[in-house]
Amino acid sequence: MPRTLGVGLIGYAFMGAAHSQAWRTAPHFFDLPLRPELTVLAGRNQAAVAAAAAKLGWSSTETDWRRVIERDDVDLVDVCTPGDTHAEIAIAALEAGKHVLCEKPLANTVAQARAMADAAAKAAAHGVRSMVGFTYRRVPAIGLARQLVAEGRLGQIRHVRAQYLQDWIADPTAPMSWRLEKDKAGSGALGDIGAHIVDLTQHITGERLTGVSALLETFVKERPLPAEAGSLAGVAGEGTGTVTVDDAAVFTGRFTGGALGVFEATRFALGRKNAIRIEINGSRGSLAFDFEDMNVLHFFDGDEPGETAGFRRIVVTEPGHPYVGHWWPAGHGLGYEHGFTHQVVDLVTAIAQGADPAPSFADGLQVQLVLDAVERSAADRARWTQIPGDD
Repeated sequence: MPRTLGVGLIGYAFMGAAHSQAWRTAPHFFDLPLRPELTVLAGRNQAAVAAAAAKLGWSSTETDWRRVIERDDVDLVDVCTPGDTHAEIAIAALEAGKHVLCEKPLANTVAQARAMADAAAKAAAHGVRSMVGFTYRRVPAIGLARQLVAEGRLGQIRHVRAQYLQDWIADPTAPMSWRLEKDKAGSGALGDIGAHIVDLTQHITGERLTGVSALLETFVKERPLPAEAGSLAGVAGEGTGTVTVDDAAVFTGRFTGGALGVFEATRFALGRKNAIRIEINGSRGSLAFDFEDMNVLHFFDGDEPGETAGFRRIVVTEPGHPYVGHWWPAGHGLGYEHGFTHQVVDLVTAIAQGADPAPSFADGLQVQLVLDAVERSAADRARWTQIPGDD
């Protein structure tokens, strides 16, 4: 039997549940070099965290994240809390010699992200590993897209188009949440979902954004306060709160290879629930992806004769496609949760091999630099804003 990896998860809501499912599932479908153990789940509300631990399969609970880091039976700390707490928790865990998985975006500010990347670099020198959770990288169709670009099938990249469209707060009567408060979330649609398409496009192309011109907008500036604890989720209470983040972000950009990029992130696209749309055009071909049809990649081979050329619909469920061989027979699609499982597989494998996993905290910092440049550009009436290099 492989030796164990004790996991302490901090946070038990949406992301906590997704991460819990991944830690439970990964060793049952993949031959992992370390066996994850769901050691402890942490949250501030004792009754709620106890109920979550029983439901999600955790052996014990804590109400103070510091106690998780102090425990000898915890080897890895998984951070699924709001962004304002990421830096404090992750840095403390790294300094205590714990491996760290931290949800995206890495932090709320460049300063916090840089401090986290510095702590990760110091910890790596002592064999302590860290990863930021951009899980959409682990969708098999995205893995195939990256492979096609790396093989030169698209030639020189010329255009990158990326959208992340949701509609969950389009209703102006939807109550306030921490995701609408800048001091907790850092930004709105920009950091919550825009960070994903920044990372994905850079991951697929192998290039980085060098500058942006941006606009941000908050469509609903006041929202009802949520109901008191114990009421139904999503139910409004009395009074209103001020929304201090963006509802939508649009920006253009340029990549290191010269390609032009167009980005849009919004939580006000009525009818779109989780539409991540990416199209990349090169000198030899193009590809297109939409997460709402996540098992499919569209590929255009510009080397084919015009009489038969056209976008090819590739169902990415063959055993030779990234990650797929460990799951179901061809044609039996995967879902949202599988990306989190693949993330666990890659992280555990890297830890066992003594390798630095990707995306690293340095990668998370680079995305944070892009988000910061977008905010600065929007504040300066869409002025072209360079993105500093930070290696």
